[in-house]
Amino acid sequence: MNETARLPLFPLNAVLFPEGRLPLRVFEPRYMDMVSACLREGTAFGVCAIASGREVGEAAVPRLVGTEARIERCDMAEAGILEIVGRGERRFRIVDHEVESGGLLTATVQWLDEPGPLPVPEAQADLVPLLAGILAELGERVARPHRLDNAAWVGARYSELLPIPLDARQALLELDDVVSRLEIIQTYLRQHKLLGAA
Repeated sequence: MNETARLPLFPLNAVLFPEGRLPLRVFEPRYMDMVSACLREGTAFGVCAIASGREVGEAAVPRLVGTEARIERCDMAEAGILEIVGRGERRFRIVDHEVESGGLLTATVQWLDEPGPLPVPEAQADLVPLLAGILAELGERVARPHRLDNAAWVGARYSELLPIPLDARQALLELDDVVSRLEIIQTYLRQHKLLGAA
């Protein structure tokens, strides 16, 4: 049985992948309190795409698979607004969740198994130079180290960067098979003439 934990949740119209970086503007009291507690206690929070509802106001219903986020940077740019950068860590599946009195969602989550380091297969090797070029253009927007020899890392970065609908991004996050994720991305890029045909 996979180990479980309790996490505060931040439902968003976004999908965070392991080792990804997510800039957020935090102003609602429930999330200001959550960020303060995470910084004080050195803990993380969970980022989940929204299944129904909105980012602001009443607690949204989260998708069941999300990613743990650790605060990498926090600044108060103006009174009452925190600018934070979350760094993706482990994926999780929500077992159950509840809304606390202040409107913050908290959940019992089960960590999902991640594969060990796996090189990019020869059949998907053409993904690597294209991603290297994209990363060179983006500069510091993508967290280092750049692990272009790692199939999970390459698939996660493409999943974040491609201009695809939220549902498609979420489906890629939920895939446990990192090679299947690369195959789907490769097919998408070929269909859009961004990669040469096989």
